[in-house]
Amino acid sequence: MSQRGLLKVAVGVAIVAALAIAGAKATAQGTAQPTNDLPNQYRTVENYFKLPDGRTWGSTNAVEVDKDGKSIWVAERCGANSCLDAPTVDPLLKFDASGKLVKSFGAGMVIFSHGIFVDRDGNLWVSDGQDNAPRPQRGGAGGPGAAGQPAAAGAAAPTGGPIGPPPGATKGHQVYKFSPDGKLLMTLGRPGGAAEPGYFYQPNDVLIAPNGDIFVSEGHGAGNNRLFKFSKDGTLIKTWGKKGAGPGEFDTPHALAMDSRGRLFVGDRNNNRIQIFDQNGTFLEEWKQFSRPSGIYIDKQDNIYVADSESESVSRNHNGWKRGMRIGSAKDGSVKYFIPDPDEHATGTSAAEGVAVDAQGNIYGAEVGPKAVKKYVRK
Repeated sequence: MSQRGLLKVAVGVAIVAALAIAGAKATAQGTAQPTNDLPNQYRTVENYFKLPDGRTWGSTNAVEVDKDGKSIWVAERCGANSCLDAPTVDPLLKFDASGKLVKSFGAGMVIFSHGIFVDRDGNLWVSDGQDNAPRPQRGGAGGPGAAGQPAAAGAAAPTGGPIGPPPGATKGHQVYKFSPDGKLLMTLGRPGGAAEPGYFYQPNDVLIAPNGDIFVSEGHGAGNNRLFKFSKDGTLIKTWGKKGAGPGEFDTPHALAMDSRGRLFVGDRNNNRIQIFDQNGTFLEEWKQFSRPSGIYIDKQDNIYVADSESESVSRNHNGWKRGMRIGSAKDGSVKYFIPDPDEHATGTSAAEGVAVDAQGNIYGAEVGPKAVKKYVRK
C-alpha cells in the first residue's frame, strides 16, 4: 500500500476511535435516551421492618444506614404525610439488622422529615421541610406533600427567589443534628424558615463531608434553589445556585451524595439530571443517564444508586423513562442494573424516593406515595 493509502487508513482508524470514545462518553455521562432495558439482579423483601402494634407507615422518603453498617434509620411522617397533627409520635426510627425497632425519638420536633444522614460519629442529621403555619387540609391527597412536597402558605415567586416563613410559622424548615440516643446537638436555620440571606425554606437534604463540613440543599417547588456549605460548627461558609437549568443552577436539588474522591453529587430533580461539583461549588459535569433523581446513595466502592419516583407519573414529566432504581458506577457514570417500579400505572409519586445500602449490599427504598420501606437483596 502507498504511503498516501497508509495515511488514509491511519486517519480513518483515528476517526473511528475518536467517535467510539465520544460515543462511550456520551453513553456514560450525557445521554438523554432512557436507560430502561437493564437487568434486575434484585428481589424485593416487603414487610421486613416491624412497627409496633397499632402503628402504620407514613410517607417515608428518608432512609439511612447506621455507622455499624447494618442497622437502618428511617424518618417517617407519623402514619401520614406530616407529623404536624401527631405531636406525640416519634418520627425517627432505628431498626436492627433483623428489622426489629430498637430506638425511636423526635416526637413534636420534626414535622416533615425529608433528608437524613449519619455522620462518622454515628450522629443522625435530619432536615425538616415544612412549617407549622395554619393552613387547610394536611396530610391527605390534597394536603402537603402529595408528591413529597409540603404545602406553602407564604407567597412564593413562581420562578423561585427569597421567601420567608408563612404567617404564624414558629417551627420547621430547619436541619437537626441528634446524637445516636436522640439528644439534640445542633440546629441549623431559623424556626419556621427564613428569607435570604437567612435560611432555610424547604431544606431537602443534608450531607456531612469527611472533614465535618455540612452541605444542605434547599428548594422544593418554591423559594430558593441553592446549596449551602457550613463548617462543622455550623458557621456558614458559602452558598451557590439559583433556579435554572444551566450548570450550577437548580430546579429542586432533592438529594445529596459524595463519592470517594470527595465530589458532591446533587440530584437536580426537576432538571432530570445529577450535577457533580467539587466541595467549593465548582461545577464539574452533569449526568442524565440515571433519570429523574429523587434519591442518591454512593457506597464505599463507589457504586451509585439513584431512585426515580416521579418519571411519567407526576405531571407527566420525563416521558419514556421508567420509575425505579438505577444502579451503576460513580467512577465512570455507567448504568448497570435497574429495579423497576412494580406499579407501572401509578399516577403520582411511586417506588422509592429515598435510597440507602448497607455493608452487605442490601438496598433499602423509602417510599412517599405507597407509604412503605422495602428491602432489596441479590437474587
